[in-house]
Amino acid sequence: MRNHTSVTEFLLMGIPHTKGLENVLFVLFLAFYLLTLLGNLLILLAILPSSNLHTPMYFFLGNLSVFDIFFPSVTSPKLMLYLMGQRHTISYQGCACQLFFYHFLGCTECFLYTVMAYDRFVAICHPLQYTVIMSHRVCTTLTLATWLGASLHASVLTFLVFKLPFCGPNEVNDFFCDIPVVLPLACADTSLVHTVSFINVGVVALACFLLILTSYICIVTSVLKIRSSEGRCRAFSTCSAHVTSILLFYGPVILIYFRPASSPWLDSVVEVLNNIVTPSLNPLIYTLRNKDVKLALRKVLIQGVGSGVE
Repeated sequence: MRNHTSVTEFLLMGIPHTKGLENVLFVLFLAFYLLTLLGNLLILLAILPSSNLHTPMYFFLGNLSVFDIFFPSVTSPKLMLYLMGQRHTISYQGCACQLFFYHFLGCTECFLYTVMAYDRFVAICHPLQYTVIMSHRVCTTLTLATWLGASLHASVLTFLVFKLPFCGPNEVNDFFCDIPVVLPLACADTSLVHTVSFINVGVVALACFLLILTSYICIVTSVLKIRSSEGRCRAFSTCSAHVTSILLFYGPVILIYFRPASSPWLDSVVEVLNNIVTPSLNPLIYTLRNKDVKLALRKVLIQGVGSGVE
């Protein structure tokens, strides 16, 4: 890629209209980032040693926690260095890597939510066959397919963008490298790449959303057939956390990629919510309403304190 460009680094312009708020934003974003790392590590700490949580639902929840640790780490460290007054530049290779991992992990989340919706569909609509359909082998295969599919998706997008020549300017109107802000800097016609990347992102997001929607239509239909109100409430409660996470995920995606006009400030706000705030909320969403996770976590923490005292 370097043979086709004279640009060796890009200048990240940061979040618009935040001059003078750097210290406040640094403390706020650092708090969210640390909360994200702590919350998701605690979920993994609860799931891994607890044999009663070694089920498909918690297996996928553990994968989601791993994702929520890595996803904000793509953009948060560089953003906080920027807010501390460090250099606002990112190398050409660093920009390419940031774009790749942003879409790799974003696509992974999209696929993972779809798999989790399928898991809930099987659990509620086919409970007697659940252990057979969602065997350990099937769960592992679905997870590997999720990560490999996302890797292919991100590789295609990164190749399409960075095969273009970049000869200046190099100012990225955002706090990280993404397709909408990097493409305008290319010294070539980007219409084809823009169309392909938009379709690529749009098709993946739309296909996953339709599969999730189909799963929940079947789930709602099946739950409404349950005669007891207690049974219906129990069935719906197992899906509520997943539905909340899906809404938090697809809201920013729709605002960023499917709005008619560009607004740098709105884009940055939405991306901050998507990259920093939402990953910190998932541990709260999945633990506050989940007695099994809270019980397992309490047990692990009590054992840890007991070992420390000894």
